[in-house]
Amino acid sequence: MDEKCKILMGTVTFEANSSERMAVAYYNSQVNAMHYRALDWNNPNAAMCERETTPILNMSIPLEGSNDHRYFEIAEKVIHSMKTPIKFLNITTLSEYRKDAHPSIYNKVPSPEQKANPAKYSDCIHWCVPGLPDTWNELLYVYITNQY
Repeated sequence: MDEKCKILMGTVTFEANSSERMAVAYYNSQVNAMHYRALDWNNPNAAMCERETTPILNMSIPLEGSNDHRYFEIAEKVIHSMKTPIKFLNITTLSEYRKDAHPSIYNKVPSPEQKANPAKYSDCIHWCVPGLPDTWNELLYVYITNQY
């Protein structure tokens, strides 16, 4: 098993077993939707996520390059094997279609060099706030309020 799997499994186990009375476990995965390959959404002229202003609207496009979904399968197996019941709220697919939600080169005022080479300087890992992280929080809130 590679190191990433061990870290993922260890984090889930630690979070879930840290309290026997825990009703809800929040797990923030280190596996994140990244938008480095513009060909994933059929945009050969794009420089990663730079200048993307709309989400991927064609949900039939498989986004194979974005994440290794084996990690989520492992997380689900670990969660289902635990004695503390945990609900796995997987927001990854939702995030994978939001190529427009990254700061790109605009996480600060871009220099002329950054503007000239967005493929090198675009931040396609972090998320704009307010934005997609608020949607994740709303989904978690709705889940919690509907359960209790």
